[in-house]
Amino acid sequence: MNDGVNGVALAVFIFFFLAVTVMGFLASRWRRAENEQSLDEWGLGGRSFGTWVTWFLLGGDLYTAYTFVAVPAAIYAAGAAGFFAVPYTILVYPLIFTFLPRLWSVSHKHGYVTTSDFVRGRFGSKGLSLAVAVTGILATMPYIALQLVGIQAVLDVMGVGGGEDTNWFIKDLPLLIAFGVLAAYTYSSGLRAPALIAFVKDTLIYIVIAVAIIYIPIKLGGFDEIFRAANEKFSATNEATGKPVGALVPGDAGTWTYATLALGSALALFMYPHSITATLSSRSRDVIRRNTTILPLYSLMLGLLALLGFMAIAAGVKVENGQLAIPQLFEDMFPDWFTGVAFAAIGIGALVPAAIMSIAAANLFTRNIYKDFLKPDATPEQETKVSKLVSLLVKVGALAFVLTMDKTVAINFQLLGGIWILQTMPALVGGLFTRWFHRWALLAGWAVGMVYGTVAAYGVASPTQKHFGGSSKEIPGIGEIGYIGLTAFVLNVVVTVVLTFVLKALKAPEGIDETSPEDYTADAGDKGVATELPKVGAGH
Repeated sequence: MNDGVNGVALAVFIFFFLAVTVMGFLASRWRRAENEQSLDEWGLGGRSFGTWVTWFLLGGDLYTAYTFVAVPAAIYAAGAAGFFAVPYTILVYPLIFTFLPRLWSVSHKHGYVTTSDFVRGRFGSKGLSLAVAVTGILATMPYIALQLVGIQAVLDVMGVGGGEDTNWFIKDLPLLIAFGVLAAYTYSSGLRAPALIAFVKDTLIYIVIAVAIIYIPIKLGGFDEIFRAANEKFSATNEATGKPVGALVPGDAGTWTYATLALGSALALFMYPHSITATLSSRSRDVIRRNTTILPLYSLMLGLLALLGFMAIAAGVKVENGQLAIPQLFEDMFPDWFTGVAFAAIGIGALVPAAIMSIAAANLFTRNIYKDFLKPDATPEQETKVSKLVSLLVKVGALAFVLTMDKTVAINFQLLGGIWILQTMPALVGGLFTRWFHRWALLAGWAVGMVYGTVAAYGVASPTQKHFGGSSKEIPGIGEIGYIGLTAFVLNVVVTVVLTFVLKALKAPEGIDETSPEDYTADAGDKGVATELPKVGAGH
């Protein structure tokens, strides 16, 4: 690692950062609506994005700076087990093809802005809606923090901010500046800012990966040498455990962990509020369907990206914090000017999802806590104002999380967020296909899944912490090590189904469904959103 500041790389990084900052503020004039003071405009970009804008937005939303840093870092640290991210992103697209168009249609028809809006309208339950909203906000917060961790990793490798002994304010000043700029243009432009910036972010990432996958192996002597070095590292014995450091190919013992983590992650990905926010910003049902067929191009990119972990081993990269492995690889292998391009790709890759995540969390608070429980008669202008302010508070919370806590804690809380968000799937996806589930049963199932998932994760230790040290544990009744989130999800579904039978037998009140069957196949040319908006806030 260089002792001083990489001036050339920093200059290139600043150039791209300034460029996207200007774009972020100018985005407020892009596709400007007559009435900008509504969540449809600020929080969903006017529901006007076509296929390519949506593709870049979803790609920028799902494939983040954390992805860029953490996936190859997992490969660097433990070997092929880190590749679970590739099959899960392959699994997710057929899954979302079945339900996202239905969610878009019913949300378009009734003016729903959040998943909780739909859950409240479908099941007539503000309590269930609140549970989904709170879960979404809690799961999103550490995710935003990890985007800031990605920026911080790049700044550390560039030597910006000084060493460990530097005054904390000077050391964190670059991150504070980046945060301030992000907060300002998100507040000003809403979802249009990340939508516009996503074009730059994804283009840079594709260029960097294309160059890296060709240029770095040539410098290292080819893939044979890369895999030989990786195999040598992972075959070595870990003195602390007496076992191999990792594995170039996952062994039989890790099969259940690998498979359940991939499946559980695939089920959870589009439960996150930011994924749904990007989806609902599309202008038609067909845009969603087309995107589910072309988004797998990002999975190809992710597979190539993961190989950088092996390249870092072959290049002799030595870092105490695995999150710095790939930024350090770029600095060691690339010319300084292209290192700046690569760092800009990671930095901008943090800004886009952080903006979308903060908007999504703010929309959940505004529609499903503020309007449902605090001010039912809030006007669209008041909703927008509250959502803007909350988006700032969410980012401040994420920044405080990053600056005051160990980075490992942030990562483990993000893993916990994945366990939590998966528990909203029965209400959301189940509700898109059937009204059979009882609202109280769904709430009880959610509670069981949340409690089990949290308690189980609390009991997982790691070499660096006693609690929340991972997301895998022995599956009750099976005895294999598996993903806690998937086990919690199965318990959630079992409780929901059993209690639904019981509650229906007792003729418990089921609430009013404000949707109709044809709403789930409606397209943009069908009934307009505006006529439905007044009924969204009141609930039942």
